[in-house]
Amino acid sequence: MPRHLYYKDSLVDKILRVAYFPDSFHEVNGVAMTSKKLVRFAAEREYPFLCVHAGPETSVSQDGSVTSLSLKRSPVSFSMDEGLKYDPLFHRHFSRVKKQLEEFRPDVVHITGLNDVSIIGAHVSRSLDLALIASWHTNIHEYAAKRLNKRLRFLSERSRLKLTETVEKRVLQGANLFYRIPYMILAPNRELLEMLQKGTGRAARLMVRGVDTDLYSPEKRTVHDDIFRLGFVGRLRAEKSVRMLPELEKKLFDAGKTNFEFLVIGEGNERGYLEKNMTSAVLPGFLDGEDLAREFANMDVFVFPSETETYGNVVQEANASGVPCIVTNQGGPKYIVQDRKTGYIANNVDEFAKFVIELMNDSAKLSEMKAASRKFALGRSWDSVFEEVYRSYDDVCGILAHKRTLRKKPLLKTVASSIDPKILL
Repeated sequence: MPRHLYYKDSLVDKILRVAYFPDSFHEVNGVAMTSKKLVRFAAEREYPFLCVHAGPETSVSQDGSVTSLSLKRSPVSFSMDEGLKYDPLFHRHFSRVKKQLEEFRPDVVHITGLNDVSIIGAHVSRSLDLALIASWHTNIHEYAAKRLNKRLRFLSERSRLKLTETVEKRVLQGANLFYRIPYMILAPNRELLEMLQKGTGRAARLMVRGVDTDLYSPEKRTVHDDIFRLGFVGRLRAEKSVRMLPELEKKLFDAGKTNFEFLVIGEGNERGYLEKNMTSAVLPGFLDGEDLAREFANMDVFVFPSETETYGNVVQEANASGVPCIVTNQGGPKYIVQDRKTGYIANNVDEFAKFVIELMNDSAKLSEMKAASRKFALGRSWDSVFEEVYRSYDDVCGILAHKRTLRKKPLLKTVASSIDPKILL
């Protein structure tokens, strides 16, 4: 039998039926990882759950309480990121999706972004008058600006800045329009929560991320030499600001440091630039599972120059591995790092270098930060994250119920109640 859910400190007998539309599921990124964790959470508790996602074939499968509807993208699909595509003809699946939802009878529909899967989820949800909630996972406006800036390097800095600022503003306006469709939004940090509330006028809740502290652990460390290892994990793309890594390496060399190594894990079109411009970097490519956990544990400090992160799953994975992190003062990771306790928040590459050198020179401080990082991560379980998500599902069902009640009120009564009786005399 399904476990009961706790909402607002009271036991609720009804287990919500959830239809989930993740834009990333089979891909390798934080959204796909979070999506799979949510599906597993529902399956382990035997909650009725429908997951609609893109896949290699169109098919329906059942695994316990979880139904999966995989939808094949058409040949005209085009790439948006590493492994992630967009199909302009994806809406041809509308009837199939609608039928599946009618059979499943969800209480709430959860979409995850401005992509083909979520667009069809939003459309079907509104056509069936279902409670709709959306989570924000990717700062697409900042990604668009970063990538455009890279492509326009032949222009003057002033011209690039003007164009990229315009594009970023327009993309954000479009995203805000889309995020007005759901009744509630889940955001990964306070900064984005406030931005989305202001831009959409919708209710918003925090949806942080959990971390697997069994998989990611300092006990997985396999190197015990005197080399100081600086790590990075993520897509090697412009929006991750990975070109700062060669700058950081140079500053360490200029400071007289030589006994260090950069462990840069990931793939992307900036790999060639890093290989050409770094002398101490090891680039093993994409890793996952135990291989990734081992390399996290082998790091001494995690350096993450990205300024476009909505959250920063890799920062928590480093923490769980007992690795302090140095992050920028932009984006979600600054809300994870406890400055000067589990790492540092840096304003520029000079501060990145300064903080790295501090930890290179002070083994006691490094050991203290490693222990604090692990302790922090132990308090971030996925179960607690998804229990909060289900509370938000309950809240959005309440919002829709209220809207349905308002719709039933007779128009004449509503209008009359707003008129001063004296003017009718």
